[in-house]
Amino acid sequence: MAKLSGMGTIYNCLETSEALTGLRLARQAIGRGDLVVLPTDTVYGIAADAFNPAAVQKLLDAKGRGRQAPPPVLVPNFDTVSALAEHITPEIEKLADAFWPGGLTIVVSARPTLAWDLGETNGTVALRMPDHELVREFLTETGPLAVSSANLTGKPAAVTAAEAREQLGDRISVYLDTGESSGSRVGSTIVDATPTRDGKPARILRDGTVSRDAIRDVLGLLAEDDE
Repeated sequence: MAKLSGMGTIYNCLETSEALTGLRLARQAIGRGDLVVLPTDTVYGIAADAFNPAAVQKLLDAKGRGRQAPPPVLVPNFDTVSALAEHITPEIEKLADAFWPGGLTIVVSARPTLAWDLGETNGTVALRMPDHELVREFLTETGPLAVSSANLTGKPAAVTAAEAREQLGDRISVYLDTGESSGSRVGSTIVDATPTRDGKPARILRDGTVSRDAIRDVLGLLAEDDE
């Protein structure tokens, strides 16, 4: 059963009928600019419509985070990347082929024509395809979602829907629950793969579930190796 507490409702998506209800209400919440907590292959995340600036600001406010820390965007497939990124470089293709779906976030140059406002991105967007079938199916229905870990800034990332609700309460409309995430509170690795004028290779911005050695095996030299 869904748990009602006045703080937002948790829907058990491992139970078919409850999952159908939870996913329907979650789609409606995204559509009206509200926030949803959903599972990923790393930790639970707060999701908002990436093309709704008010919803993205609501996400940042829920976490207690400013515009200088824009959220990544989850995508269901690589075709969506082509619609969002200004350049699809060989490095981006190699990283996606090797690690998607999975725990790698790739920072790319965003198309300047996109009608969104994720914060102070300096013309980039951080993209990830999660290794979670339910979430990818959800993304095909909602479109790209701005998603950040489901916790208050400075607090541990939630690995269950219940942990997320303890921190975020009624800031969230719907909580989708598929049990404990497998990420052990470790987020995705973030790689900056934006093209550079000097031809420097990709740079790891944050260590996470995908190791540096695994990325070197795919790309070869990293920017920090040459410093």
